[in-house]
Amino acid sequence: MTVAIRATTPATFEIKSANLPLVALLLKSTDLAALSRELALRFGDIPDFFDQDALMIDLSPLEAAASGAATPAGEIDFSALIALLGSYQLVPVAVKGGNPAQMAAALQAGLLPVPDAHLVSLRPATSQPAAPPTAAPISAPPATPLGALVIDKPLRSGQQVYARGRDLVVLAMVNAGAEVIADGHIHVYAPLRGKAMAGARGNTEARIFALALEAELLSIAGVYRTSENPLPPGVAGQPTQVRLVPGGPDGDKLVMSVLNA
Repeated sequence: MTVAIRATTPATFEIKSANLPLVALLLKSTDLAALSRELALRFGDIPDFFDQDALMIDLSPLEAAASGAATPAGEIDFSALIALLGSYQLVPVAVKGGNPAQMAAALQAGLLPVPDAHLVSLRPATSQPAAPPTAAPISAPPATPLGALVIDKPLRSGQQVYARGRDLVVLAMVNAGAEVIADGHIHVYAPLRGKAMAGARGNTEARIFALALEAELLSIAGVYRTSENPLPPGVAGQPTQVRLVPGGPDGDKLVMSVLNA
């Protein structure tokens, strides 16, 4: 026999599962002064790069570095770290990967331990055999991807364009002292003489394309090359693509190749 019992639904609230997109900070040093300098170098001239983004602090790199050392990873002033990140419009909410003392200090500072959280790979997944169909929860349809941001006027020294969450296409010259930044690819169909930073939020697959490469700075996913290291003669001033080759024997490196017609 089947019996249906009337349930009472609260009138003032509901509790449901939710997913929260997080930015992850992989902390490699407990030296907050050094961290402050490097954050200023990377984001100091991009005040709107982050927009109150929720952040997870991943301490795993510290633990990995300390695993072969005689002493455990050092203490972290989480209050100072949270204040520093907040100055860049980041909102630290969670932490993972630290030793017991670090995790206790993080909890005391108001951070939520999330030991099961994992980083999202931005590289395309390799093909896998098809899995048997399983029931999946119903979710809202995905948001329509943003189209590329198109700039059709020259960018002068001191000007900056940031294509947040999408590619950037520039149809005119990027002069020395100007900056073009994108979370995706950067296409410059004119001389690129300023700074170009693609994959600004860690997308290692992002690339930079320029009709004439003469850049002051090139960066993909935080790996950069400045004008202190001159461009190779074979690509300077030529139609060129720049891509990132991560994890080689010499570490991550930027590879430049001339685009042939």
